[in-house]
Amino acid sequence: MGSGESRPGKVSLCGDTSSKASESPAEPKGKRPPVLVDGVTLNGPTLDIREAESFLREAMPIVMEEAVWKATDVKEKVCEWRSPEQLKDLLDLELREGGEAHPQILQRCRDAIRYSVKTGHPLFFNQLYAGMDPYSLVGRFITEAINPSLYTYEVAPVFLLTEEAVLKKMIEIIGWQDGGDGIFSPGGSVSNMYAVNVARYHHCPDVKVLGLSALPRLVMFTSQECHYSVSKAAAFLGIGTNNVYVIPSDKRGKMIPAEFEKQVQRAKDEGALPFMVNATAGTTVLGAFDPLEEIADICERHNLWMHVDACWGGGALMSKKHRYLLQGIHRANSVAWNPHKMLMAGLQCCAFMVRDKTNLLQRCHSAQASYLFQQDKFYDVSYDTGDKSIQCSRKPDAFKFWLMWKAIGTKGLEERVDRALAMARYLAEEIKKRDGFRLVMEPEYTNVCFWYIPPSLRDTADGPEFWRKVHAVAPVVKERMMKEGSMMVGYQPHGDKANFFRQIIISPQVSREDMDFLLDQIHSLGMDL
Repeated sequence: MGSGESRPGKVSLCGDTSSKASESPAEPKGKRPPVLVDGVTLNGPTLDIREAESFLREAMPIVMEEAVWKATDVKEKVCEWRSPEQLKDLLDLELREGGEAHPQILQRCRDAIRYSVKTGHPLFFNQLYAGMDPYSLVGRFITEAINPSLYTYEVAPVFLLTEEAVLKKMIEIIGWQDGGDGIFSPGGSVSNMYAVNVARYHHCPDVKVLGLSALPRLVMFTSQECHYSVSKAAAFLGIGTNNVYVIPSDKRGKMIPAEFEKQVQRAKDEGALPFMVNATAGTTVLGAFDPLEEIADICERHNLWMHVDACWGGGALMSKKHRYLLQGIHRANSVAWNPHKMLMAGLQCCAFMVRDKTNLLQRCHSAQASYLFQQDKFYDVSYDTGDKSIQCSRKPDAFKFWLMWKAIGTKGLEERVDRALAMARYLAEEIKKRDGFRLVMEPEYTNVCFWYIPPSLRDTADGPEFWRKVHAVAPVVKERMMKEGSMMVGYQPHGDKANFFRQIIISPQVSREDMDFLLDQIHSLGMDL
């Protein structure tokens, strides 16, 4: 390679590179010759700031009009259904060498919004989250624009302090008078995994250093109605799904305490070490609440860690009228609670909290990375809370909840919960009045579960053939519903029960008229079956 050729690692000036040139007085910054490193020009930014600003000014009105205003308008569709193959063609998903012009990218934005399910729509009832809160949405805009990560105070001062404030208030509402500790996690499933890991560390602290080989056989307990993340946590953490003892539930979906204690004794008789129970406050399908006081009594007798998965039902704690559903939660050792569900904080917003003041989260999870958690910083390093987490990078998920809470207050959150439960009661009463509709059970929360019986089956006696035919109704109605785009409601089988609809009520945008429309629409879509 000749002396005049560029080579990796070489730094040069384009133009006159003689010593005379290098010794000349510095030229104005705008006239300096470009610096090349490995053939890459380094002078000035490569991003055209004016072009970027222009794109944002064109894109944000599209977001507001299409993803906010139209997406929450009851007169618009919930979804515009396309099959996967059709959607692949419409979206042109292939990534190419060259970029596209801004008009094409803006059309990509419109298409992405158009063919997405509008989860903020008043007639979206498909999941355990719904609606759109304006304050939370602005909170998300802010955090996405600033793009912080919550490991240290120095890079996320505002967002660490708001997380601390939110956790403190949630812990107070749970009823832990002596306080506690917590962290926001990327989902309720991860919160439940935290619970299993912390409970195991509490019983067997050597596991962090010595690993599974140093442990006895551990057994944990949960009800048959629990979230599937509990068995996933056991698999992921090396406990094994066979060591998750499933406790029978009663006909309303609540764990049976006497059966729980029998299983604890069984594990002891087998020579295993029972170490925790997962109780559920608001089950996914039926919305059932386990009897927490009785479960806590058993945990105290057998020295078990009591975790409450209140991801869905935790919102009831905000209501003086309905917090009785979680009576005894203050006796839990840990709680998972997702404000993005009933409280509408926006995905994702998931708190994991422990009734502990001994720095248990830190001891269990810390790795003391010296490049992040230096102990000789110029500020109080107790605010560097990232080492409590199993993550490094972590989103500021509490901020949107904090901003929403500041805007509407605790009273506003309580009113949302009370209204959602009142609306569920209205729907249940309407179902009882209508021919062809049958409740699976009286709702305890805002999960309203029911069958639709088409006219062709209404004179058929209950029996295996009747239920076989009813089982086929909900999938067809759901398909027609999706293709029409009118609304979205979930369905599922449950135990020995045929497919039924599970209506979830959350959003304060939902009206009594929407409940009537729901029943009318299901009848319209299924009356010919």
